[in-house]
Amino acid sequence: MPTPPFFRDAGSGPGVICLHSNASSSGQWRGLMERLSPNFRVLAPDSYGAGKTAAWPNKRPLRLHDEVDLLEPVLALAGEPFVLVGHSYGAAAALVAALARPQRISALVLYEPTMFALLDAESAPANQADGIRLAVHNAGAALDADKPALAAQFFIDFWMGQGAWAAMPEARRGGIAAQIANVRDWAGALFGQTTPLKVYAGLPMPVLYLTGKDSPASSLGVARLLTRTLPHVEWVEFDGLGHMGPITHPELVNDTIARFLETRFLERG
Repeated sequence: MPTPPFFRDAGSGPGVICLHSNASSSGQWRGLMERLSPNFRVLAPDSYGAGKTAAWPNKRPLRLHDEVDLLEPVLALAGEPFVLVGHSYGAAAALVAALARPQRISALVLYEPTMFALLDAESAPANQADGIRLAVHNAGAALDADKPALAAQFFIDFWMGQGAWAAMPEARRGGIAAQIANVRDWAGALFGQTTPLKVYAGLPMPVLYLTGKDSPASSLGVARLLTRTLPHVEWVEFDGLGHMGPITHPELVNDTIARFLETRFLERG
């Protein structure tokens, strides 16, 4: 068994587990935890190599099911059934957890899960996954040249727009540049998740699927496929937001998540 991950824990009530994006940590969910904790027990773990959780320890490639296995102690604390909230890589991990443990999960909230293998399964490259493929290639080349800040720039500017890295406060850059060493592991896990699209049609729980209109084609292409496949999906698209909406506009995103959960788990008694 892997060493348990670091996690944040707040509130009491039905369990909600929040999974963060790449180049981030459980800290990105502090606002949502504060919003939900009067009515829910909210747990937010750090994934492999993020925040205070150790890096992936094995030589074989990291896969999303490894991230889910790491979370098992946190899942156990949430009680059953629990809600999974995920952003980007964390939303992809949430989907893998839901496929493996559907009876344990009462609902999913997904902000642009990055299941890029679905795009490659739909059509061979060139396709909508080419943008993230190029960003990972460029970031990896920068890492090979011992330029982690440049690697982080390629990655952040892809997701947040040209110039986003340069405009970022210096205090935030250090942690992201440190995590960017994992970029190939992240990409391998996402492109290696080859579950056929039709399998997601069997998920029984309600899903709130969130996207930003200004997001890259790579994540919006995944949204196109999953929103037409998930059987119990509510799709909300935010004007003026991009892929990093939960971080750049947390109040708007968190309020939408809270309303979805409160309607389903509180108003029904």
